[in-house]
Amino acid sequence: MTKSKKPQVMKAATAALKLDVYLPSTPKEFQESLVSREELDELQRNPPQWLSDLRRDGPHPRNVVAARLRVSNSGLARAGITEALTTAQIAELVADPPEWLIAERATHAEVLREQKRLKERQEQEPAAKPAAPAKRPERRKSPTSRGGRTARR
Repeated sequence: MTKSKKPQVMKAATAALKLDVYLPSTPKEFQESLVSREELDELQRNPPQWLSDLRRDGPHPRNVVAARLRVSNSGLARAGITEALTTAQIAELVADPPEWLIAERATHAEVLREQKRLKERQEQEPAAKPAAPAKRPERRKSPTSRGGRTARR
């Protein structure tokens, strides 16, 4: 006789993260429930109206705000953006970018270029042979030691 498998469940915060939505703006029933993997897959395949609205209008979590502004999460923090932003607020920032946004976009773009350069360089270099492990020098036994222990007198 085999035991039936329990479905894997996750907290609502984890599910919201996987769905790219801001948890406090989700319905109370969602916030207070556990979500199974099957339910999460179904939400992704056939999103209910509240999920479609949240994805379209926001408020959006930090990672989505950062991606839409083309900056890093750290860039948002340096700019003092700590709250979730709506699509309209993001559009306002994009339409008339403040100095911090211009600077953070340049920084983020430079970081991405450097990561790409390093990846290409790593792919072009032939695989280096792994270095042989260093040999440990043999330990000398002191004349007073016996079997690894110091002799007492």
